[in-house]
Amino acid sequence: MRTAGAPISWGVCEVPGWGRVPDPATVLAQMASLGLRATELGPPGYLPTDPAALRALLDGHGLALVGGFLAVPLHAGDPSAADATAALLADAGAEVLVLAAATGLDGYDERPALTDAEWRTLVDTAAAVRDRAAARGLRTALHPHVGTHVERADEVERFLADSDVPLCLDTGHLLIGGTDPVDLARRHPGRIGHVHLKDVRADLAAAVRRGELGYAAAVREGLYAPLGDGDLDVAALVALLRDTGYRGWCVLEQDTALDDDRDDTPLRDTARSLTHLQEGR
Repeated sequence: MRTAGAPISWGVCEVPGWGRVPDPATVLAQMASLGLRATELGPPGYLPTDPAALRALLDGHGLALVGGFLAVPLHAGDPSAADATAALLADAGAEVLVLAAATGLDGYDERPALTDAEWRTLVDTAAAVRDRAAARGLRTALHPHVGTHVERADEVERFLADSDVPLCLDTGHLLIGGTDPVDLARRHPGRIGHVHLKDVRADLAAAVRRGELGYAAAVREGLYAPLGDGDLDVAALVALLRDTGYRGWCVLEQDTALDDDRDDTPLRDTARSLTHLQEGR
């Protein structure tokens, strides 16, 4: 497996008011200092939207582009909503579009229910986005994500049954939604198109699942932990991915919200996760 970083581990998030956002040069330099050689894109507009400028910036830090996360209201039925991001990813040399079924609301704390017709539109639109991205040479993976329309265990299973679009196995968001990612990878190895590897504190995840704590508040309370410090069986998951032939990217993510300019938590925690991952191999 190939290991990459992600700006969200440095507090870079698309949610308004999430927290302090470090400048790209700082984030990319710190990734490179840890020995990472690739990154995801981060939220729209964080890194340059001109492919040549994006390539130049990443090249300057010795980093390749893996792909990028994009939350789209798939139930609205407009696959062209992902075209601009897909074009940027493809032109900058990325491999995968990581797609989430957005609600259309800001943030991830509210989630209106879908009708059956809207769910069918969501499934069809995800397939159309996949096909349009494939025409540009990209793979697409649907990301089960807190506060989106594919979040909870029953929704993940419904999507697996109704769609042939691969999944992004985001270990943290799956656990929060009530899905055991190790069990999911064991049952559906052929559906794993991308991996976001993060550890989670189960007590806070359960509070989010029960609606007792908002997602953003849980992140600030330490919902995500360095690999090995939470409740994910990291060794079992990595062994299973290896044994079932997964050859894609494993993106280290530890969703973080920053307040202090001097906060070195992202650098310290990502280093800790890398060490844990390397020692467990």
